[in-house]
Amino acid sequence: MKLREKFTNEELERIKTAVRQSERGISGEIVPVIVARSGYYTIANYKGALLAAFGVFLLIVFFDRFVPSLAIHNSLYIFLLVLLAAILGGVLPNVSDDLKRWLVSQRHLDHATRQRAENAFLEQEVFNTRQRTGIMIFISFFELEVIIIGDQGISKVVEQKVWDKLVQDLVTQVRNGKTVDGLEAAIKRCGEILTEKGFGKTPDDVNELGDDLRIS
Repeated sequence: MKLREKFTNEELERIKTAVRQSERGISGEIVPVIVARSGYYTIANYKGALLAAFGVFLLIVFFDRFVPSLAIHNSLYIFLLVLLAAILGGVLPNVSDDLKRWLVSQRHLDHATRQRAENAFLEQEVFNTRQRTGIMIFISFFELEVIIIGDQGISKVVEQKVWDKLVQDLVTQVRNGKTVDGLEAAIKRCGEILTEKGFGKTPDDVNELGDDLRIS
């Protein structure tokens, strides 16, 4: 299923409305972005192949020593069994997100998500506001990670711990299958933060980046 198909038109409209309402009283721009995944993680396929092949080889050794009746002595059969295990182990991560996540280190996931978020910040031109007051709320579904990036005008007055709390709340909602609810709350909170920091709406303020959810 494509990522777009996971959201109904009503849910997309809810997010758009949340952005519009939050921006009504501020000079900032809130840009929600959701991607299916931040990386391909082919390392998981290699690890799966190696682990499966090694596991089967250990079983062959075990049966050879402790269960002679089930031992395999034909070297060709041993080779084919190990090869088959490697092929299956390499393919399985492509059909199971949970397995693929398990085979990839958290550091690798974090790095890929951060890099994808930074690219999205540029692709969506969140920096392209007159006062550099754009905020991107980035969700990567496969990694179950959230990153919030504020442009220069915001990051210099909003402490990182404020974003960290918002990120943690949204991550919890995403993992509980309540992405839209969590995103609505996060968007509303971003508007409150900007209001608290003095980013009130100016008479000449215009909607510079649009209110729609970006999905890729």
